[in-house]
Amino acid sequence: MLVIWFTIVPSLPSVESLRDVQLQVPLRIYSADDKLMAEIGEQRRRPVELEDMPERLKLAFLSAEDDRFYKHPGVDWRGTLRAVWLYSLSMGQGRVPGGSTITQQVARRFFLSTDYSVTRKLREMLLAFKVERELSKDEILELYLNKEFLGHRAYGVAAAAQVYYGKTLDELTLAEMAMIAGLPKAPSRDNPISGPAAAMGRRDWILGRMLELGHITEAEHAEAVAQPNTASYHGPVVELDSPWVAEMVRQDVVDRVGSDVAYNNGLVAYSTVRSKLQEAANRVVQEGLLEYDRRHGWRGPEDRVSAEELDDPEALSERLDAMRPIAGLLPAVVMSVDEEAAQFRLADGTGFELTLEAMAWARPFLERSAVGAAPETPGDVLEAGDIVRLRQVDGDWRLAQIPEAEAALVSMKAETGEVLALVGGLDFAHSQFNRATQSRRQPGSAFKPFIYSAALDDGYTPASRVNDAPVVVNDPSMERAWKPTNFSHRFFGPTRLREAMVNSRNLVSVRLLMDMGVDYGRDYVTRFGFERSELPNGPSMALGSASITPLSLTAAYATFANGGYRIEPHYLYSIRDTDGEPIYEAEWALPCRNCPDIPPPNPPAVAEPVEQTPEAPELRRPGLAGEESEDGGEQADSAEPELMGPPRPRRAEQVLSPQTAWLIDSMMSDVIRRGTGRRALALGRDDLAGKTGTTNEQRDTWFAGFGGGVVTVVWVGMDSNESLGRQEQGGRTALPLWVDFMRTALEGRPEVDRPVPVGISRALINPETGLRARPGTPGAIQEWFHSDNLPPLESGAEDSEQADPYSIY
Repeated sequence: MLVIWFTIVPSLPSVESLRDVQLQVPLRIYSADDKLMAEIGEQRRRPVELEDMPERLKLAFLSAEDDRFYKHPGVDWRGTLRAVWLYSLSMGQGRVPGGSTITQQVARRFFLSTDYSVTRKLREMLLAFKVERELSKDEILELYLNKEFLGHRAYGVAAAAQVYYGKTLDELTLAEMAMIAGLPKAPSRDNPISGPAAAMGRRDWILGRMLELGHITEAEHAEAVAQPNTASYHGPVVELDSPWVAEMVRQDVVDRVGSDVAYNNGLVAYSTVRSKLQEAANRVVQEGLLEYDRRHGWRGPEDRVSAEELDDPEALSERLDAMRPIAGLLPAVVMSVDEEAAQFRLADGTGFELTLEAMAWARPFLERSAVGAAPETPGDVLEAGDIVRLRQVDGDWRLAQIPEAEAALVSMKAETGEVLALVGGLDFAHSQFNRATQSRRQPGSAFKPFIYSAALDDGYTPASRVNDAPVVVNDPSMERAWKPTNFSHRFFGPTRLREAMVNSRNLVSVRLLMDMGVDYGRDYVTRFGFERSELPNGPSMALGSASITPLSLTAAYATFANGGYRIEPHYLYSIRDTDGEPIYEAEWALPCRNCPDIPPPNPPAVAEPVEQTPEAPELRRPGLAGEESEDGGEQADSAEPELMGPPRPRRAEQVLSPQTAWLIDSMMSDVIRRGTGRRALALGRDDLAGKTGTTNEQRDTWFAGFGGGVVTVVWVGMDSNESLGRQEQGGRTALPLWVDFMRTALEGRPEVDRPVPVGISRALINPETGLRARPGTPGAIQEWFHSDNLPPLESGAEDSEQADPYSIY
């Protein structure tokens, strides 16, 4: 015995580390309003303090594993002697039941291997004595109940309750507690999902032990034993479907702390998305793509089954189960078709019929710009054996198909760059490619406001006239001579810039850039956050031939919405450890229009406080405490420590003058009032501004705009870069999605008052010449200008008739 003591005891590990043990807990990602978006990690675990566990759950485990736990010193000699006896009977040929107390199991789980040997068993027993000397019984039991593997990646009782029953611990019934207590014996094999018969037998045995030990009454035992097996697999309870943002946050966390810490240390990451807006974004993207798809006709069944399979219910269920739902579209098989209706069957065996009304949209697809005749009977669309998709609309089933087109939506706060909602496609399960951040597409006319902004800072005004007429350009970024045209293939002659913006006249934008110079234009546009290398080195840039992401376009439009400040998009507020302490908090630059001068790097120890003005609010780092109020404002954080001394905000760079930003805003407001964005008038607001975009052959369609302090960009197109169809354009595909989303995003947000900044003047102009009109000039209209760049006054009627808009054109 002394030999064993002096040989093994010195090699035993210290158990002091058990006091500060770091259980492997997955990364959890939440929205800004505390909705779980994702749980990521190899082990699902939710540590719970012993005092918060139901008493009967603890008694169930003690009854199953170690009913003398609170009496023995770490090793139960009764069980040990029984195990030795059984081991000797087996001649040492295998494992024998019994012998390991809960303390021994904790010692083995944390410090020892699972190898089966007498030496390992001795080390386990001696280590159990050490654990009992260092920790209390309650501390040991708490470790055990949080550490034990209980099948299906569940570690600990709280995770098991969620995995098998979708419940918290306090919601479990007695029968469910006993079922979970039976899992340590064979968690992978004899759990209620993989081995229900064995699991039920184990459950009933534990209930019998609890009755025998006096932990439950006869009536409670009888009621629990009578309960059926109700276990089923429950994945993480994701409260907000935002997989693209969750993946962006996951990657950011891994980049900052490493994968091992990210997935095992129980970190909690808070994103910037708002659940209400994210849910609206998910809905409008899916509905918008389905609406586009219906316009272009029925492409036929997704698959077919043979006549033999049609008569085999098990084969049908197996075939349909292999086809996962996509964007709420469920797979179904057509069982029969007659003149009045078609009979369908879902994977779960549910059957029903659809009449012609539910498939009236299904004209045959001919090409993207043509469909065939409307169906007259269900047989014109379907045949028995077809596998198709169905969706529910207001409780009624409708025929559907997986859309060919894809879409992206990004919405953010104009002042801070907080991403409020982001969708990267139809369905993350269908395609994980994030079109909001990874897809570089041409923005088309949605790029024009940047060109017009450059023009206003280069001496043009909203009243300047540029000839909308054909031009042939030798563009070095193109393979051959370029002949741009308008979408309508018509030309309108000399056109004021405001009208050119409202009606999206392509030739005006091209001539503007050619006159300013491509190099000037490229340099100027980089102030919105675009890389110079991604901008074409030719006049085609004026029509949005650059390849950019929807996220970068959204951030660029925020510059117009916030009065000229460049902001960076942010989707991560903070990363916190298991104690809720921040290990990372986002720092971002914010507009500060009337801030005091920033103090020198080493300010005096005592500084006079700086009075805050309404125009220069104290800036703090945005975070979870600054959630939106009902009216769209920001609530003060009463728990945030008071800041002393002069504020030292990190200011956003002002890249546009307030005057230029206001003028572009004014012109894009007219796009909505009377131009290509008129559908947005349905929102009934006066603070909206935006621009449509459509590229050659309708490959990309966009709407980018803002209102109420929210900037949103929508893109619709094909991953294959094929045409959407001749009749599709930004105002028809992307704008309806933008309107539907902004209806939710602007709910409760007051209209943003955009006062005319100092340095802007108003004057009457002659719309035919763009010059200032003399008093009494018939048809004169009002226009806005930089105060130092008013157009000349018309000298007289004769001069007016001979006025030539830019002579170079």
